[in-house]
Formats: sequence, C-alpha cells, structure tokens
Amino acid sequence: MDGPSESPRDGLVTFLPHRLNRHPVVVRGLTADELWVCAGLSAAAGFVAGVPLAWLTHSIAMVPTLVVAGIGIGVFAGGGFLRRQKRARPDTWLYRQLQWRLALRFPSLGAQVGGGQLITRSGWWTTRRQRTSTSIRRGGA
Repeated sequence: MDGPSESPRDGLVTFLPHRLNRHPVVVRGLTADELWVCAGLSAAAGFVAGVPLAWLTHSIAMVPTLVVAGIGIGVFAGGGFLRRQKRARPDTWLYRQLQWRLALRFPSLGAQVGGGQLITRSGWWTTRRQRTSTSIRRGGA
C-alpha cells in the first residue's frame, strides 16, 4: 500500500486545537484590544470630568487624578459588563454586534467598517414559493 489510495487520512492533521487563534484574556475577561478601548474611553471620560473640577477647585492635579480613577473604574466596571455580554457567544460576536449597530444607525460610517457586508433588512422572510398573480392567471405554479 504505497500508492495514492493508501488511506484517505494520509497527509491530514488529525489534531487542530480550536482555541489556537483566540486572543488571550488579559484582565477581567477583556482581551488586549478590548482593554485598550475600555481604558481609552474611561480615560477620556475622566479627562472630561476632571477639567471642570480642576477649574472649580483651582487644582490642576484633579485632571490626572480623575483620569487614573476613571481608568480603574472603567476597566473594573467595563470588564464585568463585557464579560457578561460575551458569555456563551462566539469570539467575534462583540465585533459583529458593533459593526451591525454602526451599519444600522450610521450607514456611511458602517460602510467604512465593513457593515455593508451584513444583512440589515428587517421584515418577514419566507423560504417557500408563493403564487403570484401571473402564475394564478396562467394556471400553473
């Protein structure tokens, strides 16, 4: 049995780990990309809250203090929230969900992030053939 009809499994890899290409979880259920987005949005919120508070208290130290506090609170709260949202869903669910929401609410921005490839139609779907008025007149289906 040295010929090409030796075995249908020759040359095939019999073991492929299914989690090989997943991004590793870094902190509180967030991957590195999700952690950067969460930390960035939290830092921006801390900065926006810190500037008026620094003006009111006449202390510029309020800005970096609230930025750091915002990152800590945002990663803690955002990590828990995203972990609950992603539970028992595929790895790409979060990204497709964001892509779909952008495609529905902001079509021009959604097209830039690949939302044009998603099905955004709402309404009734059917898989059966239906008789049209022309097929009824002809007497056939």
